[in-house]
Amino acid sequence: MMRFFILLIISLFCIQCSTKKNANDKIDFKVDTLTYFDQSRNRKIPVAIYHSQNIKNSNKNPIIFSHGYGENKGDDYLFAYTYLTEFLASKGYFVISIQHELPTDELLAMSGKLQETRRPNWERGSQNIYFVLQEIKKQFPELKFNKLTLIGHSNGGDMTALFTQKYPEFVNKVILMDNRRMKIPRMSKPKIYSLRSNDYPADENVIPTNNEAKKYEIVIEYTDINHSNMDNDANEKERKYLTEKILEYLKN
Repeated sequence: MMRFFILLIISLFCIQCSTKKNANDKIDFKVDTLTYFDQSRNRKIPVAIYHSQNIKNSNKNPIIFSHGYGENKGDDYLFAYTYLTEFLASKGYFVISIQHELPTDELLAMSGKLQETRRPNWERGSQNIYFVLQEIKKQFPELKFNKLTLIGHSNGGDMTALFTQKYPEFVNKVILMDNRRMKIPRMSKPKIYSLRSNDYPADENVIPTNNEAKKYEIVIEYTDINHSNMDNDANEKERKYLTEKILEYLKN
């Protein structure tokens, strides 16, 4: 009888170890929120930082994420794309999600030639990315900034495209999630990927022609996902596709 109990305890211990190992396929991470202040613009910039609990488990590759237009609610950086930011953190990436809109900001232009009337919004977003990047470099010098990736959805993708056009030397990869207004930069470095929705076309000249994409090795991938379903509105199938495709781009 005693031998039976010993064997039972050993069996339970082995099962527990196996379960723990499977759980560790995803890295434990934590989320820190803080607010930077850009004195030159007298502007607060809230950020959420998703990173490994244990630095040894991190790949130290930073990602700066920019959300789509959220009508100035002011919390998109933390709540609107958790399916993606948490997934990337669980894979060892150091994810910085920036809040680009504040409740006191003017609303995004909805009339006129949007490539012109929205440009001030993208310029502000580009400045936010630049400022946060400099602060992150000072605060976390151990990160591999030569591996920096920028990801942006919709209006955040337009900001990301503008930043890339202005500061290509800072960026290793760019992943644009259905930006529709700002022209995708025609350049080989950084490496550019674009995931397109199935319901809204981009403005003229935003997407490279086939010849341009081939020349600059830009990856344009059309999906069956609606534009507005690239945030937390995505269903499980859509989330799986987007996270796996973005992870593929990051590892490529």
